Amino acid sequence: MLALLFPGQASQSVGMGRDVFESSRAAREIFEAADDVLQMSLSKICFEGPEEELRRTEIQQPAILTTSIALLRALEEQVGPLSPAYVGGHSLGEYSAMVAADALDFEDAVRTVNLRGRLMHEA
Repeated sequence: MLALLFPGQASQSVGMGRDVFESSRAAREIFEAADDVLQMSLSKICFEGPEEELRRTEIQQPAILTTSIALLRALEEQVGPLSPAYVGGHSLGEYSAMVAADALDFEDAVRTVNLRGRLMHEA
């Protein structure tokens, strides 16, 4: 039985996802899709920082989602399709879990968590 659990906000660090971006076509496509959807270089912020920008809630949330799904897609690229019996996530990680369960499209998820982060920052 396979269960996938995804992290929430505050699990970010500058450099996250760079190794999988460089080694996996599927992961690279996820980062590129996030960059396109958000119309910014989220991948560059993840890989190079600065840390202050990565900590901004409206950046941090799509960055963690994107890295989580990039890692998942890289794993699937190596082992084939996964059929988890359970998916879950802590707070923000619930969005990654929904993408992993095919309940939410990645592009919609990255838009949603970017908006969620902006609204949380404003509140």
